[in-house]
Amino acid sequence: MFEIWETSEPARLISDAGSLKVALEKVDTMCRLRHDQAVAHIEETSEGYHFEIRDQDGRALARLTYVPDTSRDYQSVVVEELRGNDSSH
Repeated sequence: MFEIWETSEPARLISDAGSLKVALEKVDTMCRLRHDQAVAHIEETSEGYHFEIRDQDGRALARLTYVPDTSRDYQSVVVEELRGNDSSH
């Protein structure tokens, strides 16, 4: 079990995931949402957005700071190598 946290102030639990692959996809979805909000001028921050994937004991396994670049279309923050090649998971 993994937890996805947005650690910008105040920190909040976004979701949980049964696998690391699903956790990465959820972080990517949150970054896409933050990009769309920045393009629409709904919510902006010059400091970016901070995310963590934590294990079941609350230890941070991965951290990401995402700063939307509104001058171009959204590009996934998850590289293909992290997604894996096996689509059955």
